[in-house]
Amino acid sequence: MARFSPLRRILALSAAVAIGFAGFGAGALPASAHPIKVPTEKSTPSAENEATVKIGPPVDGEAYDQFIVTYKASAQNAGKPGRAKAWGKAAKEAGVSVKELRAMATGSFVVKADKELNGKDAEQFMTDMAKSGLIEAIEPDAMMKISMSPNDTRYSEQWHYSGTNGMRLPSAWDTATGNGSVVAVLDTGITSHSDLNANVLPGYDFVSDASSARDGNGRDSNAQDQGDWYAAGECGGSGSGSSSWHGTHVAGTVAAVTDNGKGVAGVAPDAKIQPVRVLAKCGGSLSDISDAIIWASGGYVPGVPTNSNPADTINMSLGGGGACGSTYQAAIDTAVSRGTSVIVAAGNESQNASNVRPANCSNVVVVAASNPSGGPSFYTNYGSAIDVTAPGGDTRYAGQGVLSTINTGSTTPSSEGYAFYQGTSMATPHVAGMVALMKSKSPSLTPAQVESALKNGTRSMPAGCSIGCGTGLVDATKIMTALGGSTPDPEPDPQPEPGENLLKNSGFEDGSTNWTANRADTFETGSAARTGNGLAGLNGWGSSNTYTLDQKVTIPSSATSAQLKFYLRVLTNETTSSYAYDKLTVQVLDGYGTYSVGSWSNLDAGSSYNERSINLNNFRGKTVTLRFKGVEDSAKATVFRIDDASVSAS
Repeated sequence: MARFSPLRRILALSAAVAIGFAGFGAGALPASAHPIKVPTEKSTPSAENEATVKIGPPVDGEAYDQFIVTYKASAQNAGKPGRAKAWGKAAKEAGVSVKELRAMATGSFVVKADKELNGKDAEQFMTDMAKSGLIEAIEPDAMMKISMSPNDTRYSEQWHYSGTNGMRLPSAWDTATGNGSVVAVLDTGITSHSDLNANVLPGYDFVSDASSARDGNGRDSNAQDQGDWYAAGECGGSGSGSSSWHGTHVAGTVAAVTDNGKGVAGVAPDAKIQPVRVLAKCGGSLSDISDAIIWASGGYVPGVPTNSNPADTINMSLGGGGACGSTYQAAIDTAVSRGTSVIVAAGNESQNASNVRPANCSNVVVVAASNPSGGPSFYTNYGSAIDVTAPGGDTRYAGQGVLSTINTGSTTPSSEGYAFYQGTSMATPHVAGMVALMKSKSPSLTPAQVESALKNGTRSMPAGCSIGCGTGLVDATKIMTALGGSTPDPEPDPQPEPGENLLKNSGFEDGSTNWTANRADTFETGSAARTGNGLAGLNGWGSSNTYTLDQKVTIPSSATSAQLKFYLRVLTNETTSSYAYDKLTVQVLDGYGTYSVGSWSNLDAGSSYNERSINLNNFRGKTVTLRFKGVEDSAKATVFRIDDASVSAS
């Protein structure tokens, strides 16, 4: 049975509330007059409480046997047996057996049922799991599918580069050719090709289903495309299909070797390709793709070696129906936070791109496709979600797809070759290659600056566009001229003075400015602040919840020492003197891992603020995210007040 849980919040919202502290002992949290119901595993939550769990809806006509689950932070959920309680009753009601497959880089877990659940059955299963009170979010692990003047002998056939309605590449190559840039191609993998091999870095195979992967072992360090052919009826339809070698075609558009007297040219011929295999027979799972996004950008994925060549650009020529969802968005946000631009296909269904993912996710550059006449290709998705348009081909015009590298095998790899493909899959690598040129010229460009430069560097669609083609057709010459002329590289940040506070808005006097929090009620004002009028307050609801409060900071490599200091006051209704029910943890995220460097709890309750210090010497020379993470259980309330934080280096 849950302990009493008052509704948040006592934080000096009025003089009456502030006076109310007089009736409590040191560090006590006053009860609210408006208690809320807190669901436990044995209780049935109200509709209001069920609504606090994010449930990703199934897509009409699709069935699922895998789901991505984000658990609430608690001691019970620390091990598999505890997490299994979240699906026990739900599995029984659905008539399935469920097991946990693996942890994800986002902190979520993939669970698998022994049979597929369609539409309403899948939604009911997820709703029943939400009733356990143990999870924060759940969504189906949905399948994504393929969306398709050098002396190179077939360069003249690449109308999409230098033709009247192409992207005007030749003049851009006078400024940059992609040297120093790495583009991760999340696709079917890659095959050996003499027009590509010199530009290919080691990649990784993220396809976890060994039967679909066709390599017999699931995830491994070999990103070789084993072929995505399928027999009649295997992938949800009645027909069969040959291997597409889609990843090889996309990679060739990004960075095929140029001036080698053969084949085709790449948009960024001196950039490096990092093949990341996420698609195989019948497509690829959301969980595999999300882990791959994080790994490609240099992040940590459980059980996978660290990426020694983090990409500055990710190409995703793939997609599927449904809302973006928390899993996709978390992975994309993680990559972008590391400075990696994520370029995605709009989709080929001739519908509004807001209906497909990842085109409907935030923090991505969405690319529609144009035809040789300079208008939108007949198949391209469109609408307000589109950022820019690039050549994608249109085989209604004889031989006017996009020419690039492939393999000639109908099932398994055979010999190398070339082929014309059409699709937003082909338009997307044009833009990813364009970003490689930009990063080669100006390595310090942020993803936001890259997107802005792309949008500003378009020209109107030559044949017009009434359906929504973003800002227009990408113009490589216009973009590179701007970068090489009136748009200088961003100036480096000045070195801080010894002892200078590297944190901004460190006393929260300007509310959320310079801070990122997952809950809007983190930022408070009033006399409860240690100094001034602002403070941050984490938790305090008396129900299971997690608060995070982040700020990115660069610690100079020249510093001999670095230190985080902040003032903390803990108020609690817990009565125990021996058990830490509610915890505040200070973490440092450096792009490769998350490190807990300090922890406090309800046992640290007191009547005043106390200064806390944390050594940051291990992070000198790095740009890191400092995180205050408060985790409260489903019983009595604890609030962690933070004020006057500082990071100093000397």
